[in-house]
Amino acid sequence: MAASQSLGGISPPASMPPPPPPTVGFPSFVKSEGSGARTPADSPSSDQQHSQKNELENPGSMEDLNKKCKDVFPVLFEGAKLMVNKGLSNHFQVSHTINMSSITPSGYRFGATYVGTKQISPTEAFPVLLGDIDPSGNMNAHILHQFGERIKAKFVAQIQNSKFTASQLTTEYKGNDYTLSLTAGNTNIINESGLLVTHYLQSISPSVALGAELVYQYGPSVPGGEIALLSAAARYTGTDTVVSGSLGGAGLHLCYYQRASEQLQLGVELDTNFRLQESVAAIGYQVELPKADLCFRGMVDSSLTVGAVLEKKLQPLPFSFALSGSMNHNKNQFRLGCGFIIG
Repeated sequence: MAASQSLGGISPPASMPPPPPPTVGFPSFVKSEGSGARTPADSPSSDQQHSQKNELENPGSMEDLNKKCKDVFPVLFEGAKLMVNKGLSNHFQVSHTINMSSITPSGYRFGATYVGTKQISPTEAFPVLLGDIDPSGNMNAHILHQFGERIKAKFVAQIQNSKFTASQLTTEYKGNDYTLSLTAGNTNIINESGLLVTHYLQSISPSVALGAELVYQYGPSVPGGEIALLSAAARYTGTDTVVSGSLGGAGLHLCYYQRASEQLQLGVELDTNFRLQESVAAIGYQVELPKADLCFRGMVDSSLTVGAVLEKKLQPLPFSFALSGSMNHNKNQFRLGCGFIIG
């Protein structure tokens, strides 16, 4: 579901920035012995039913609907990359990246990350500011902040050639058992154009969550001046299994995740575009060897593309080595990437 991803082609900085800092029911009745009257039985009372309903957890955001499956697939890259991370304090970190590639933009990029002092959980703190910039002034910036316990906001901007080429503002509200979000992307008041996306995800049971997505785009470049698309989404979470997907006018997207063992994870993805009448299926896997500080991710899809990424931590030194390779048998193209991370 393309709209669930970042809008306007915005994605996290290519320099691999460090991660930011995640009714009362009616009582049941039965006939009492010796009479035809109905009286409350030992079935759950209204208070018990209310507490059971409140046991449902927040399902998370719609953007993370397929996260389990997506994380199994490798992130392929090409060329040579050197990245140096330096922590200046507990809240501030900078990075220097040199990338040499014949496909992606090459050169030097400087990145910075600031994590605030508002501790939400052991793994979350706000506000978070991160981004990177190259010597030409091209910049990607992300700002995340949480207001109170339920409202979170995210702003993403991309500047190319001294112009805002893309922008996105997302506001998310987390209820006890649901999440509601509204995203505005590339809004231009002068040209009267923009994109609005609304997400709603509701926990139905501890294992099942259902949701919907409404995408509205308007502007002079849109046929008829405006267009709206509605999609439905669902996710089932088992002990070691996650099945998720979405269905709408644009297409069908299905994901299946399975943890086969402590070391092996598998993922299957199917993406169908109704307009183009095309379908692409992919299988990915991840093998982790903690004792060897080794992680291997691989994939193969129906377009005859095979790819893999090997990541190795060079303990006890603070170094990491990454090797990427991909082969497209239809186009007879082979790409190789080598990365070295310090810090």
